[in-house]
Amino acid sequence: MENSTNLPLIGVPTSIMQIPGTNFIAHTNGQRYITSVNKFSKCISVQIPSLGKEYDYSDLLKKFDGILLTGGRANIEPHNYGGPPFPPDEPIDPERDATVLQLIPTCIDAGIPLLGICRGLQEINVAMGGSLHYRINQIPGKNDHRMPRGDDVTEEDIFALRHSVILTPGGLFQKMVGKDKILVNTLHGQGIDRLGEGLVVEAISDDNVIEGISVSAHSNFAAAVQWHTEFHPEREEHALSRKLYEAFGRAARKRMQSR
Repeated sequence: MENSTNLPLIGVPTSIMQIPGTNFIAHTNGQRYITSVNKFSKCISVQIPSLGKEYDYSDLLKKFDGILLTGGRANIEPHNYGGPPFPPDEPIDPERDATVLQLIPTCIDAGIPLLGICRGLQEINVAMGGSLHYRINQIPGKNDHRMPRGDDVTEEDIFALRHSVILTPGGLFQKMVGKDKILVNTLHGQGIDRLGEGLVVEAISDDNVIEGISVSAHSNFAAAVQWHTEFHPEREEHALSRKLYEAFGRAARKRMQSR
């Protein structure tokens, strides 16, 4: 990798979680998210602490060449999109909700590149006025998109290619990979219900769940997917994931050179 002083700077908002077995609260992100952007986007990543409404991020964003929105254990609270309340035992992360929902419109207005993964896709949709299904598997005609569970389930099992998605003809993703249909992993319970304003469907699953989007009004690059791109993007079967990182990196470099 190049000297870090020559690399675009990517901000990655954190999830807030309690370390199991302790009272320690941490700002976290999965290691694969960070390493994938560093390796395949050829950028350097730093975490943005999710301070919610306690902090105005508008000035801070001017220092970044892109924003990566990662997956997370907690789902976006439904009051942010007019949905029914969560059950009492549903994990929540209000600080991250408040942080990303103010970051996303600012990034779009300023032309700061965005790449969303899993929860990141849902965050962009909600930030742009869309809504979410609480549990896709509870909707008639939809499949269970959640990850497999059990004591004997391996990481390879969790991230295995499990269903196909159809890429929008002539769309951003279809042009990137030169295919009309690909296989993806699936680890999500929620999904897009009403599509947010200015968002374009780039990929849809075989049971009609929106799996990929782009932002039509963005002046550089803004896209998101429901699957997990960070799992082995170097493999040929994950070619679109790798190409998304590469496109994100090119967009970040373009912004860096213009700043």
